[in-house]
Amino acid sequence: MFHTPPLVFSTGADSQSSSSLISRMAKVLGFLVLALSALICEAAIFKPISDSHRSAALELFTPAHGSLSSLEETYEALRTFEVLGIKKQPDQRAATCATVVDTLSSPTSALKDLFQALRVNGLLNCELNKKTFAGIAPRLKDAVKSASSLLDYYYSVGSLVLIKGLNSDVNVHLESADSVVRAIKALSQSDGRWRYSSNNPESSTYAAGIALESLAGVISLASSEIDQSLISMVKNDISKLLDGLEKYDDGAYYFDEKLADAHGHQGPLSASSAVVRGITAFAAVSAENLNLPGDKILGLARFLLDAGVPGNAKDLYYQIEALASLENNRVSIPLILSLPTSVLSLTRKDQLKVSVNTVLGATAPSLTVKLKQIFSSGSKDASVIDQDLNFDHKNAVHYLDALPKDIDVGNYIFTFEIVLHDSEHKMIYATGGRTKALIYVTGVIKVDNAEISVLDSDLGNIETRKKLDLAGKNSISLSANHLQKLRLSFQLTSPLGHALKPHQAFLKLSHESKVEHIFVVGNSGKQFEIILDFLGLVEQFFYLSGRYDIQLTVGDAVMENSFLQPLGSVALDLPEAPEKAARPPPQAVDPSSRFGPKAEIAHIFRAPEKRPPSNLSYAFLALVLLPFFGFLVGLLRLRVNLKNFPTASAPAAFAILFHLAIAAVLSLYSLFWLKLNLFTTLKALGFLGIFLLFVGHRTLSHLASTSAKLKSA
Repeated sequence: MFHTPPLVFSTGADSQSSSSLISRMAKVLGFLVLALSALICEAAIFKPISDSHRSAALELFTPAHGSLSSLEETYEALRTFEVLGIKKQPDQRAATCATVVDTLSSPTSALKDLFQALRVNGLLNCELNKKTFAGIAPRLKDAVKSASSLLDYYYSVGSLVLIKGLNSDVNVHLESADSVVRAIKALSQSDGRWRYSSNNPESSTYAAGIALESLAGVISLASSEIDQSLISMVKNDISKLLDGLEKYDDGAYYFDEKLADAHGHQGPLSASSAVVRGITAFAAVSAENLNLPGDKILGLARFLLDAGVPGNAKDLYYQIEALASLENNRVSIPLILSLPTSVLSLTRKDQLKVSVNTVLGATAPSLTVKLKQIFSSGSKDASVIDQDLNFDHKNAVHYLDALPKDIDVGNYIFTFEIVLHDSEHKMIYATGGRTKALIYVTGVIKVDNAEISVLDSDLGNIETRKKLDLAGKNSISLSANHLQKLRLSFQLTSPLGHALKPHQAFLKLSHESKVEHIFVVGNSGKQFEIILDFLGLVEQFFYLSGRYDIQLTVGDAVMENSFLQPLGSVALDLPEAPEKAARPPPQAVDPSSRFGPKAEIAHIFRAPEKRPPSNLSYAFLALVLLPFFGFLVGLLRLRVNLKNFPTASAPAAFAILFHLAIAAVLSLYSLFWLKLNLFTTLKALGFLGIFLLFVGHRTLSHLASTSAKLKSA
């Protein structure tokens, strides 16, 4: 019988033993993660360019304000769209061609601007006449002669090559091509890298790439054959450059750029891309075969594909441009073996399928894929298969009808080999020998003999036993005290009858107060068992008696029927907690509950007071109105008249408005008494008060002036 130690994860538990066990488990999990990472790196599968790259290109190269910021960015966008075959792209031809024409027509344009404008024109075919190119060519030839840095050669020579491709009638040939090659070669270093100028002692791998492109351009522009000794020296530099390649465990090769300066976007991706473009460009114009190792060319392709979908436009351009150079070159065309899926189900009887394409996804030449070996994960022993995969011409995939009969659920490393049918293709394509692929084989795991029991602590006798159906629903109800034990056991069997040790097997007990305790279920062969001795767990349970919900979790990457199964509950009767015993930790508050609907507030208003009799109210109203009638009588007794009312039109209008404003104020008071609230009344009274003050002042001023004139008369 396998007895699992009580490895407990409880919310807030801070016992030393629990922390130690958790620390040990974390170390084990960390080791497993590192081992799995190493396994994946060793058996990585690279996939050719896909629709994800096309979607990323449309997103990254979409202009934010209607147009891209420079001709360089415009070329990178257009070139990326062209290689990826994207037809629907932002229409900027008119505005871009206008910039191209202005740049090529300006005598003050920098070499870099001319180079970028010619590259963009090569893709857009802007309306340029022969005179435009004929006017630029002499200036570019002079720039080649007076060049003092590698970038000067790169832009001037590259521009002449572009003009040659756009208009063959323009004379772009270099008379002293050997001297130009020597000048560029003088900037090379012993390790195959290049300097940007003779004044800069730092060398760069990226500079080596643009140097090779420049040399290729010089060779294509030479009016006579280049000295073969110079070509041999460049070939030697390329070999030294490839000797400096860094290598990953998955067979990917890359150049580690150590120089970061202002010459452009630096990094392993840009450096590797530049060298790939330079080597393929030089091989295209060289009369001799470079005889470069195909595994390194394939390794560079794997590194470029391993970058996935870059997150910025510059890296995406570098990746796509380099892969386009490898797609059709005179050195070696890489063939990429990929799997449509790395998960095979024994339940569905999935077929093993393999695709072989070029880096851009083009169809590979006639070939056969052999399944050579199958390694079980974590084992050095291999099953030697050496079986040819069938080829589906309709879907262009190689497949295996059925997996070997001894393949059970688990992780496996399949080893493949590509065999070209045509012997001449071996000189053209790079297959890289054997390719390893990590494959997960899944299946339905059989769960048997599941039961849960309450045992007597002293003799281990079974007091209560319940059968469990872990594939269905369970709702068992148990009771135990601190002198008893809880045992859970079950068996896991693979489709071939082997024992399966899942990645996760946890038993969780949740108290009514939301305090949770998680235990790791151990195994011995096919049998999984855990025994909880409540006497030794009372402190970790915080002496909390009551109902505990039981939940079992079993899961694995290769287990198609992983489950998280509520089993029922157990009522625990634990002793009272001592005074110094640890208390349950406070439970975390759900942040969403703070912003949820609040409880409705029920308020009971006080019952209204009993009103006085109506006769008393009317009597009070009469007393209130009595002073008003007294005021009217007083006016009559004083013989009030309208003799002093203004007769002129303007003063009379102000006097009428004055009296109307007084009446409006009195009406507002009445409305306040009947229906208006204080704030509305004060707002209206503010406007009426200002108006009353204005018209009253004009009226009283008129009366005062009239009285003064009468007295003076």
